[in-house]
Amino acid sequence: MRRLVYGLGRSGLGVLGYLKRHGLEARFYDDAPKPEEVAQARALGFIQEPHPTPGQYDQVIAAPGVPLAHPRLRALEEGGAEIIGEAELVYRHSRTPLIGITGTAGKTSCTLFTAHFLRALGFKAREGGNIDPPLASVVDEAEVVATELSSFQLERTHRFRPRVAVLLLLGVDHLDRHGSLEAYHAAKLRLIQNLTPEDALVYNARDEKIRAAAARSPARLYPFEPAATPRETNLNAALQAALAYAHIVLREDPGRPWPFAPTPENLWPFRKSAPWPEARYQVFARIGEVEFIDDSIATRLEAVRTALEAAPAPVAWVLGGVDKGAPAEELEEVVGRKVALILAIGRDGPKLAAPFQRLVEVVEIREPDGRKALEQAVQIALARLSRGSVLLAPLAASFDQFKDYKERSRIFREVVRALEGGHG
Repeated sequence: MRRLVYGLGRSGLGVLGYLKRHGLEARFYDDAPKPEEVAQARALGFIQEPHPTPGQYDQVIAAPGVPLAHPRLRALEEGGAEIIGEAELVYRHSRTPLIGITGTAGKTSCTLFTAHFLRALGFKAREGGNIDPPLASVVDEAEVVATELSSFQLERTHRFRPRVAVLLLLGVDHLDRHGSLEAYHAAKLRLIQNLTPEDALVYNARDEKIRAAAARSPARLYPFEPAATPRETNLNAALQAALAYAHIVLREDPGRPWPFAPTPENLWPFRKSAPWPEARYQVFARIGEVEFIDDSIATRLEAVRTALEAAPAPVAWVLGGVDKGAPAEELEEVVGRKVALILAIGRDGPKLAAPFQRLVEVVEIREPDGRKALEQAVQIALARLSRGSVLLAPLAASFDQFKDYKERSRIFREVVRALEGGHG
């Protein structure tokens, strides 16, 4: 088969490593190749394709960051190439069972929690996918993989079939990519399109669209109820996912030894030791009576709403970056109740803050350097607040000023801790 890996980065390099381990040939291409990534790909023994042309390839494995509507990708498809993604490739070539986890918010937490519960049950479980590391990098060393899947990854699946599918929430996100809410939700629901009666579906019983989709699925159903906090909600979903997979194994391998019976009561004590994802809502510092909260990963509407509800009022809200198309005005009610000050940073910060101008004070920080912008934001917040909290919940991607949300988180914490020292 004539195969092309389109797009490097974390996912593309993971795919190339996977292809090499499986003895599958390919070439690679990237619209804006980084020298260090090209060097890594060549070190694996792959050849760079200078100009992919239609009809040249039978299959293209596209990185999540390459839109399906990309002109070159579309031309390759029209030339006869099948367009798939990392998850589809892994599903076709590996026998390791997968637990697929998606939703507008909570995917990362639920993925980490699910792998944690599976290990408690005695499985050699790994987490991968949209979370580090890529699915392709861990699938062959695991007995089962808890797999975080974004809409970008799911939109290029075809035969992909997880043994357990987890649907957390269908909210608003990535309208800039998918074009409509309906298309975004359709991409998410591709997770369950190939489930059979031998598989399991863990789903949010309070989400009307998810509940309707679950009712049409032939899979065994495991509903869960949202809890008071995102952590508790995702722990509930993860516990159900781990138990659902254990029930599958009990049916298919009744002689398997267990460290303890796979029941909710026996897994419950492991909730306390479940890991917490990097850059997810955390109070990490206090200056006087002002708390500083890092939720750099909160780029989706529902995640930001949850963070604003949880942050102690009055809130100085740091938002901004690259707009992902979310209708920020839907946050007006919680902003009016909780927020005293908005600090708008990054390329689209002022645009995202515009719907709230009549509700609260908005300060636009036009500094292009990310670290300096956060320094200004924190200094202004401390000058305005004597109590409450400063919340970084950006509602936007980070790529205008930072490498990724993790770097944005790290720099925010460094800036605050430097000021914390200055305040004694």
